[in-house]
Amino acid sequence: MKILALETSTELCSAALWLDGKVDAREVVAGQRNSELLLPMVDALLAANQLTARDLDGIAFGAGPGAFTGVRVACGVAQGIAFGIDVPVAGIGTLLALAEASGAGRVVCCLDARMGEVYHAEYEKRGDDFTEVQAPGLYKPAEVPALPAGQWSGCGSGFAVYLDELQTRYAGSLERIIGNLAPHAREIAVLAAKQFARGDVVDAADAVPLYVRNKVAMKVNER
Repeated sequence: MKILALETSTELCSAALWLDGKVDAREVVAGQRNSELLLPMVDALLAANQLTARDLDGIAFGAGPGAFTGVRVACGVAQGIAFGIDVPVAGIGTLLALAEASGAGRVVCCLDARMGEVYHAEYEKRGDDFTEVQAPGLYKPAEVPALPAGQWSGCGSGFAVYLDELQTRYAGSLERIIGNLAPHAREIAVLAAKQFARGDVVDAADAVPLYVRNKVAMKVNER
């Protein structure tokens, strides 16, 4: 199976190909240029593997939560390509992709959500797959849900930005912290391959982002 994976929920723009178990990936720190850089990256990735879009069996994208514009870019590009070649789509949670990248068995994932908040979720690996212990949500760093008993790994930009608050909240529960870890298309591809194998996919028209937050900016009097 050949799956194209896209991830643009943070400043890191990435694309990857799942090629029957092998993953080839590209990335660039894009800032606000995800929409400008993603398609040329996809073209280069396909060309490097001597493929065209018509050779793909499916498209996957980082569904969020994350930067609103970035999440929409990945979803929109995934839909556009999937419509054009008539293949299904799989949306993969960005926090789940962080858990996959961490290499940990128990992991709490926190992405900086700006406005003094983090996108947060907790996962535990059981067999080859992660089980969702705490669903993705939006919290103040000092108010994230308490962790179940045991040792956990913390990962994501939330730990880089709000390290003191999160360490205090999770005192005694964290065995390591990987604050520089970001969602990547490489893990989106790995997770998507499992979803495609299960048939857990949708038509392009039904692919939607996972925003979590409805409010995207503070009013002047709130700043």
